[in-house]
Amino acid sequence: MQAQLLSRPALFALFLAFTLIWAGGLGSRKLVGPDEGRYAEIAREMALSGDWVTPRLNGIKYFEKPPLQYWATAVAFKTFGENEWSARLWAGGTGLLCVLLTYFTGRRLFDADAGLLAAAVAASTPLFLLIGHLNTLDMGLTFFLHLAVSGFLLAQKEAENARPWMLLTWSALALAVLSKGLVALLLPGATLVVYSLLARDFSPWRRLQLGSGLPLFLLIAAPWFVAVSLANPEFARFFFIHEHFERFLTTSHGRYQPWWYFLPIILVGALPWTLAMLAAMASAWRKTVDSGFQASRFLLVWVLVIFLFFSASDSKLPSYILPMIPALALLTGVSLAQSGRRALLVHAGLAAAMALCAAALPTLILDPNDIEAGYLGRFGQWISAAAVFWFLGALFSLALAWKGHPRKAALLLAGATLVAGLGVVEGHDELGRHSSAQGIARQISLHPDQPFYSVRMYDQTLPFYLGRTVTLVDYRDEMAFGLDQQPGLSLPTLEAFRQHWMADTAPLAIMSRETLGQLQALQLPMAIVAQDTRRIIVRKVYPPPAPRPEGRGDGCSAAQSAASMPLAGPVLGRPCDGATP
Repeated sequence: MQAQLLSRPALFALFLAFTLIWAGGLGSRKLVGPDEGRYAEIAREMALSGDWVTPRLNGIKYFEKPPLQYWATAVAFKTFGENEWSARLWAGGTGLLCVLLTYFTGRRLFDADAGLLAAAVAASTPLFLLIGHLNTLDMGLTFFLHLAVSGFLLAQKEAENARPWMLLTWSALALAVLSKGLVALLLPGATLVVYSLLARDFSPWRRLQLGSGLPLFLLIAAPWFVAVSLANPEFARFFFIHEHFERFLTTSHGRYQPWWYFLPIILVGALPWTLAMLAAMASAWRKTVDSGFQASRFLLVWVLVIFLFFSASDSKLPSYILPMIPALALLTGVSLAQSGRRALLVHAGLAAAMALCAAALPTLILDPNDIEAGYLGRFGQWISAAAVFWFLGALFSLALAWKGHPRKAALLLAGATLVAGLGVVEGHDELGRHSSAQGIARQISLHPDQPFYSVRMYDQTLPFYLGRTVTLVDYRDEMAFGLDQQPGLSLPTLEAFRQHWMADTAPLAIMSRETLGQLQALQLPMAIVAQDTRRIIVRKVYPPPAPRPEGRGDGCSAAQSAASMPLAGPVLGRPCDGATP
């Protein structure tokens, strides 16, 4: 029997270091669009308004997702302030808990080393690592689904004490529904049905604790759905029909991709564990005990159901398959704990080869035509530095595997991959000034009641960094349903905008360069006050006052007159006496 990979003090030190590394960079990068800005802004508005029932985006009703992450982020804003760290705390925190849960579940289901290696695989898988450091809803959903699956598996293993584990499962399912909707019920239910039919094992159905579990589920999940439906009668049809059935069955969300879309995503997103995961899946159906429930089989079915379900959908995004990763990590952890030197030599050798390619050719993964060359070059430097670190870690892992320590080699390779991946994530902030509105928002100053228009565009990060909403002009997109309910919150045409612009005092507007050219053709009085690579902010320009008789004061100081001139800059002023808007 092999000795345990790490002692308890070493294990505690490892998890402490992992926590600091994982959480340390959550607030060091600008929020980028669309998801990070959107979910931060909904939470900011919720915290500001005190309305915890009806989510709003830019002041407009927004019913695409349930509110659990909005609630958590709004509480974080109230506790820690409105900043990037608070905005990412829920995603980063649930990602961290997901890794720790993977260790706990693997240890209880298999053994200590399998649990540790499974946690290491989950933390260092690039797809999981990336999404765990972005403000999106998928990591929260993944954590609660993993908690539900873990509770279910432990209920089967500890059948005589199944009740508390199944109550945990029902609670986790309710929180998963509050994270992202009914898919949190469909995926586990389909997995249980498919597993029972394929394995001819219906014993788990007797341990579901429906009598107490279902009421607990409804007690947690139902109140918000009732409250939001009472406050907004239009909610139910949009959320349950449009956001579930139409999203899955139609291309109405504009996210159609071919059926094989997720294949390259999981093959690349699982590096350097792709081969290990495939091998673990191939062996997972084999019986591990003579009879009874087979945890490995259930995990394999869970992975396949998620992959096939979202592959069949007409709406696809890379993050949709994230709930596969913890289950794949558990299967891979078991496989790595049993692997010999040869297998780890292959994994580490492939990682070293890929690191060399990444270090030498960083610009191949970016399109230099999309961003300024300086941003690309600086991001490339981060990629190269991270790749060199990964390469060195892979070399040390090779050395450990060669000396006959494959489990330590796997742990070292996971650590090097994690740190290198976080380096790439951190380096992406070099592109933040291109994809985030933080920089352009800092170029202006605003009075609370100053009109601000967003013309034919909506940058998801702008309201968060302005600390206020904007008025949409000739733009609907994902706000279309909310604007149908609240049409007065936007201007539908450029003509309506022209009328408001001429009547307003000191208005500002953000737009693309193309839109600016169209408005200039309409001879609207405006001058540029801020700009970046994608956006321009303009202010209204006032005509000079009419000449007055010599010796008569006109009420304008030199500074006020300068503020009326059509010059670029953040100086914003009211018109001088006698100037006509």
